[in-house]
Amino acid sequence: MQKWWMIRAGTDNELIPSWLREGIVSIGWADLGDPALYPTKESLFVKADRVYLDNKPLTRHSWVNQIWRFYQEIEIGDRVVSYSKEHREYIIGTIKSEATYRYTDDNSYPNERQVAWESTRISRHTLTQAAKNSLSSVLTVFRIDAWGQELENALHGTIASTLHNPEHEDIDVLLQELQTQAQAMIEDKVDALNPWDMQDLIDGLLHALGYSTKVADEGINLLAFKDTLGFEKPIIKVAIHHRTQVAGSEEIRHLLGAHPLEANSLIVSTGGFTTSALRIAQQNNVKVIDLEQLVQLIVQTYEKLPNTTRALLPLRAFYLPEG
Repeated sequence: MQKWWMIRAGTDNELIPSWLREGIVSIGWADLGDPALYPTKESLFVKADRVYLDNKPLTRHSWVNQIWRFYQEIEIGDRVVSYSKEHREYIIGTIKSEATYRYTDDNSYPNERQVAWESTRISRHTLTQAAKNSLSSVLTVFRIDAWGQELENALHGTIASTLHNPEHEDIDVLLQELQTQAQAMIEDKVDALNPWDMQDLIDGLLHALGYSTKVADEGINLLAFKDTLGFEKPIIKVAIHHRTQVAGSEEIRHLLGAHPLEANSLIVSTGGFTTSALRIAQQNNVKVIDLEQLVQLIVQTYEKLPNTTRALLPLRAFYLPEG
């Protein structure tokens, strides 16, 4: 079976004119060097961990997977698709060469393959909503075999029937995909905060949840109270670990031993928790929040966050058509 691939034409589809002119398709991550020199995906992971150290491990993992697909999984004769936002149309071509690395100082997309591009373009409105949703993933390189026949038919003038596939049938799928993408993007923004801004973010989140706070000491970051003066119990002592490493059982025990001993305990770790840490936390009624849970709380309370807190993490709402 012929494979079909979607390959994004740069951040803003800016590569399409040069792709059509030169008869190529190309992707970035130039700092990795020539991917063909790496015998295994694992060796490419090692290089990515070194040159993209400032990015999240999951992000680096995704990038390597896409580079690997481009070099090792795409084959001559496969079909390739990309999308032009400007014209709201898809271009389709056929892969004609193996991948090569052509680096220059002014070329941010040095990984290339030769492509024979079709002269006919496919208008986005001629595709079914299910196809449009699937082709809208934010990944740079991904398989779209399920929609190959529909794209081929559209290329030859056959418009797909939408009677069996009205837009509202797929709105839940689109919403889920958008939520997943938004969650990952917000996680990246939170992960990039420095430790002081992270403490301010947690402080603002606690205020949005109805607590008063003060900066603590002796190994914990914040104390949270239900009343302004701090007399009303329960008091919550908060430890914040903003790093890539997971929090272990030692961090949980340290929080439990910090004063005030009778306070409830909350620990936030953007690097996650070890299994032993989660077990001890559960045994001692310690509330744990990882990066994913933190972002979900932020989204749920965003409109209630203080303005100074929202300035640390600017987000904006968008609207989807009602199903």
